[in-house]
Amino acid sequence: MSGDKDCKCGTLYVVATPIGNLEDITLRAVRILGEVDLIAAEDTRHTRKLLSHLSISKPLVSYYKDRESSRSEKIIEELLSGRNVALVSDAGTPAISDPGAILVSHCHEKSIPVIAVPGPSALTAALSVAGLTLSSFIFLGFLPSKKSQRMKTLIAHVQDEPALVFYESPRRVSNTLAECREVFGERKVFIGRELTKIYEELLTGTLSEVLRVLVEKSQIKGEFVVIVFPDQKSNPAAPEDIEELLCWYKDNSDLSMKDSVKKIARDLNLSRSLVYEKALYVWAKK
Repeated sequence: MSGDKDCKCGTLYVVATPIGNLEDITLRAVRILGEVDLIAAEDTRHTRKLLSHLSISKPLVSYYKDRESSRSEKIIEELLSGRNVALVSDAGTPAISDPGAILVSHCHEKSIPVIAVPGPSALTAALSVAGLTLSSFIFLGFLPSKKSQRMKTLIAHVQDEPALVFYESPRRVSNTLAECREVFGERKVFIGRELTKIYEELLTGTLSEVLRVLVEKSQIKGEFVVIVFPDQKSNPAAPEDIEELLCWYKDNSDLSMKDSVKKIARDLNLSRSLVYEKALYVWAKK
């Protein structure tokens, strides 16, 4: 099964597994899981259930985020000894906001063959049903858990033209959408919850509309894929232009920093948070 006839080491197969519906696993993935010598799993308990469903019995080794580096060493040893290994995450494609990238990188360093066994991914599943007509997007993975860091991340992308795609937990999704509205203004958004599962939910609307639906729910369950569409209005001013305007208002007008921020944000149809961040820098200058 090795991907290189001249290589005596084994092959690492990066295998995508269902994100919900077990029927989504590919025939090739089933074959590979049944043929490898070892399966490296994000959560062995979770993967054991999948293997049981597929009537496959294979040795498992845990490979989770907090122990990626140390576990990679053990798996590399297995590969160098000639054993073939399948890498799986709890759901979807490994190394995309899931453990796997470190192991794959180490394999490349050791010239160990790495073969993708593609399949389900929450990212591509959401994009395929969101109705996004643009061909480009920026994937942010999971946003930071702390609000200040989330806001910093969002503000850093306020000038980007492509859509923004990220994962979010049920505990934070409402707050995150509210922060998106604060930073980006009233944009169109798509959210996919529990994709491919029994209680799958797809919502499209403005940030306020979708947020209203979520707030009215008594309980929110399941992980989300969020797609924030680009601003449909005219392109906003570049960051350097904003700073120039702020400098002019500071030196030539009687407006306070707060009023200057309000006026620029309104006149240029920009997020007040973005302008305020630039204003703090400008007003701090001597």
